[in-house]
Amino acid sequence: MTEVTHSLPTQNECDTFQDVDTLQAQGILQNVADIKKLKSAGICTVKGIHMTTRKRLCAIKGLSEAKVDKIKEACSKINHATFFTASEVCEFRAKIFRVSTGSLELDKLLGGGIESMAITEAFGEFRTGKTQLAHTLCITAQLPGPGHSGGKVIFIDTEHTFRPERLRPIADRFDLDQDAVLDNILYARAYTSEHQFELLDYVAAKFHEEAGVFKLLIIDSVMALFRVDFSGRGELAERQQKLAQVLSRLQKISEEYNIAVFITNQMTSDPGAGMTFQVDPKKPIGGNILAHASTTRISLRKGRAECRIAKIYDSPDMPESEATFAITSGGVADAKD
Repeated sequence: MTEVTHSLPTQNECDTFQDVDTLQAQGILQNVADIKKLKSAGICTVKGIHMTTRKRLCAIKGLSEAKVDKIKEACSKINHATFFTASEVCEFRAKIFRVSTGSLELDKLLGGGIESMAITEAFGEFRTGKTQLAHTLCITAQLPGPGHSGGKVIFIDTEHTFRPERLRPIADRFDLDQDAVLDNILYARAYTSEHQFELLDYVAAKFHEEAGVFKLLIIDSVMALFRVDFSGRGELAERQQKLAQVLSRLQKISEEYNIAVFITNQMTSDPGAGMTFQVDPKKPIGGNILAHASTTRISLRKGRAECRIAKIYDSPDMPESEATFAITSGGVADAKD
């Protein structure tokens, strides 16, 4: 086995952004404590303030409505551009990278892998490979060299499915040092849907603290805790509202720090499927809120033996197609003929 020493990107190599400290330099916020309050809430950049509503800013202890209005006005002057030409958007999107899934066929299906500045959702029944794919991505996100992202990973676990020992044989497959790989993965166990949302503030602060170093954020699974904390139709509206806030935060974080976001999702029986004669009476949970928030949705189902079948369920730029992959001791790989 060849031991590879990681060479993670430095802050100078990442896209530049304006720190909230800019507000202090311009005399908008003279109080250092106010800057700390913003950062403790995961709002570390001027763009982050643009992405945050006045209501949420006012909810931060110590920030009055007058101060929030002043901050918003200052940020608008600092970063006043609202519209861009399609050419400028193309240049911006050129910064997007993709994280390999470990399978060439699955990468081809996804246009190269899991896309940054976007949310990729994989859903399926149990034993379809969702968590195995998440574990493999923990390793492939760290692959150095041309064509690879080469950075750290944050893994938020809601179902107690994360197994660091599973990562060791996957690291061996890619000739990476096991201990170095594990050190580059930050793990957090979420116990409630509220805790899950609060962890995103820490995630944003970490991405800012080590700018350009982190490349992937994984949540396995995004809906598990919402199913537990909210029950029945009486709490459905509140659940969907809270879920929308989590997904909106995820999308903003991915764009702000150029991060790839990968989330797994569960399935549920569709009681109305029998009336419409659907072939598959199961559907992903989360409703339209999750459907619209996810940039790319992948449906996973079990094939023969260790083979799994992935299908593009929804994507803004990839055609509806399928790919077969296998789950091996070294993680997700191409299926053998």
